Amino acid sequence: MNRDVDRELAIETRDLTKIYGSGNTEVVAMRNASMKVSVGEVVALLGPSGSGKSTFLTAVGLINPPTSGQVYIRGQLVLDGSTAHTNLRAFRRRHIGFVFQKSNLIPFLTAIENVQIAIELNGESSRAARRKAMELLDDLGVGDRAENRPSMLSGGQQQRVAVARALANNPSVILADEPTAALDSERGRQVMELFCQVAHEHGAGVIVVTHDHRALDVFDTTYEMEDGRMSPPTHTV
Repeated sequence: MNRDVDRELAIETRDLTKIYGSGNTEVVAMRNASMKVSVGEVVALLGPSGSGKSTFLTAVGLINPPTSGQVYIRGQLVLDGSTAHTNLRAFRRRHIGFVFQKSNLIPFLTAIENVQIAIELNGESSRAARRKAMELLDDLGVGDRAENRPSMLSGGQQQRVAVARALANNPSVILADEPTAALDSERGRQVMELFCQVAHEHGAGVIVVTHDHRALDVFDTTYEMEDGRMSPPTHTV
């Protein structure tokens, strides 16, 4: 593949397969799943429960390596099957941001402290980390809630703080697993639109696993999984 094209890709997976067990107990959770996500692109991954979406996401997120196939991040081969080509923990912390169905914010920390701690873990000073955390909260429209703990925030506000935390270290990739499942239609759409804003403004490739078909028009590309197999992409006109 042309190197210039490679540089434009935030994420590329080639023929990811995940097999659990062996013999009579063998289960193929994912088979030959391939995807390309460009820098600044937002991709929706659809499919019923048990179709392999979470298996795919945890493979791309370097949490649960595939049995075979390759994962490239910004053109760098990171995983070849279960063989790591880098320190996965360090690479994940630097290059990948996660957003989950529940915001998973630390309940006894304020919004700004939840973001700040993620920045400090990467070696920033407390003062610099707090300044950057405040900038992110402002960018995502929750700067006025910086000193509130999660219990004082709405579900949509909590997810915005979670997105700010995912952006804490300028990741190349953001992976979101059902981020709107606990939100109503309006707030769910706002969060989906937020991922588009984040992708375009921060130059990240974004994959959103979702069952929510109400806001698919905000995505650049859609893939579907069923029985562990991934369909060819559908691009939004």
